[in-house]
Amino acid sequence: MQKTIEQSSFSGGFSEPAFDAAYGFRAAMRAMARPGERQEIGGAVPPAGVSDAAGSLLLTLCDPETAIYLTSEFDTPALREWIAFHTGAPVVAPERADFALGGWEAIAPLERFRMGTAEYPDRSCTLIVEMPFGEAPNATLRGPGIKDSRDVFLPAVAPFQKNALSYPQGLDFFFTSGSELMALPRSTSITAKG
Repeated sequence: MQKTIEQSSFSGGFSEPAFDAAYGFRAAMRAMARPGERQEIGGAVPPAGVSDAAGSLLLTLCDPETAIYLTSEFDTPALREWIAFHTGAPVVAPERADFALGGWEAIAPLERFRMGTAEYPDRSCTLIVEMPFGEAPNATLRGPGIKDSRDVFLPAVAPFQKNALSYPQGLDFFFTSGSELMALPRSTSITAKG
């Protein structure tokens, strides 16, 4: 059965908001603390075309004070209304966004998002990139939260290497698929594999 705009807007939120948001926040923080390690997250059923993981992240992290950018494939009336109803977060242009949602090709170039400043590196955008998991690893991660190294698949390697060079400024990333997420904070060192 196809979702209608009304169903997408008013249903699919957290059934137990306090519990589900706390669970989602723990999953997001655990993912950031352990770069490249997949975590389960759920509780939200967003409109068609958006993973449960991405929807759960939006409900967990966004509120009327946090602005969201949606790339063209996700910028639908159904998703806009769902976000507005469940979070109150405004949808804005990329240069004003606190969070952005999209596929890798549509979300690039990364330079259009806020990278923070020397005084306020936390005033940067966090990107939620929808992509399939299960591809062969093409990058090795090292840094805080990783015992030695961790091999992962990234949709590209060079842009993430460039982003890491900006630390403590830069972007943080969540990758989402189904009910799983993986994070890549700006503090992580990345090398191409093989």
